[in-house]
Amino acid sequence: MTAAGSRGPGSGAGTAADGFVHDLPGARVVFAAGARHRLPEETARLGLRRVLFVGGDGPLRRTAGELVAALGGTVAARIDEVVQHVPAAEAAAAVRTARRCGADGLVALGGGSATGLAKAVALEMGLPVLAVPTTYAGSEMTDIWGRTDDHAKTTGRDPRVRPRTVIYDVELTLGMPAALTAASGLNALAHCAEAAYDPAAGPVVRLLAVEGARALAAGLPDAVARGRDLAARAETLYGAWLAGTALGAARMGVHHSLCHLLGGAFALPHAETHAVVLPHAIAFNRQAARAALAPLDRALGAGPGGSAAALWDLGRRVGVPRSLAELGLSREDALRTAEALGARAVTNPRPVGPGDARELVLAAYHGLRPATG
Repeated sequence: MTAAGSRGPGSGAGTAADGFVHDLPGARVVFAAGARHRLPEETARLGLRRVLFVGGDGPLRRTAGELVAALGGTVAARIDEVVQHVPAAEAAAAVRTARRCGADGLVALGGGSATGLAKAVALEMGLPVLAVPTTYAGSEMTDIWGRTDDHAKTTGRDPRVRPRTVIYDVELTLGMPAALTAASGLNALAHCAEAAYDPAAGPVVRLLAVEGARALAAGLPDAVARGRDLAARAETLYGAWLAGTALGAARMGVHHSLCHLLGGAFALPHAETHAVVLPHAIAFNRQAARAALAPLDRALGAGPGGSAAALWDLGRRVGVPRSLAELGLSREDALRTAEALGARAVTNPRPVGPGDARELVLAAYHGLRPATG
């Protein structure tokens, strides 16, 4: 409870004084250890009789087999292999498969790539999606879709792609490798940051973002160090759910704009790219969004360097890459990306002109700890 006369989590951001619009649609969420066993019940609840099952290759093959067996004749077709950034050719092939089998809905098992491919089909055909996430991607809670074609990533929003039901089963995250756990968790924290400093985000969205960041920062180190720690995994997954929910009701700023450019043009790994860019995007916006970032600073227990330095330190602690150079991006390609970013229209607390874009991209390219003060 906030004491009388004190300033709450959204204070200083202007939402109460200036007014706001509260529009927070959401999916049905089933969150529990073992919740995957409710998949047949939840599929029936949506009235689905012929689903296209998306995802479940590699380490998830056994789980996918169990879920497909549990669904029985409800599964009309399967797409096991999915590709990062949803290439247009893969999306078109998935749509053809859905039409050929007469699918009336989709079940997506896996990380953001599986959810993204299911969303591509939903965008084209209007079919309902039921998501069973196994990482901290958060895209299962948003109406955001993305597709890559000819080295360029296009994103948009459409209510048809937001999954109708999301089943969060913490047991499905226990086998996530430490490196993926770390990068995926920092990716979720990026959702919290952009929702926290979006000038149009309302107070409820900011509360979701700040609580999500707190939970992620609290759970992630132990989830990385002790992968089968159920309590740490549950706290981290809870934070990722809040992060995705917050991003689904906020606008994406310079952080996501830059990451989408890098992913589309150079196929950089999605979560790792977000983990690298995150502290530098916050440092870039700090002066323009100081009041909005103050609750995030407190949630992260940040010192003089604020959230930017705290998240850089967290990234180092959990072992994510520290620079775009470490991800294989050349300085020449970094400068080309900065030029493309500077030419974009980006909704962001701080304007992003050519010089500003160069400043941000080079900071992420070198990956040094953001300066304090």
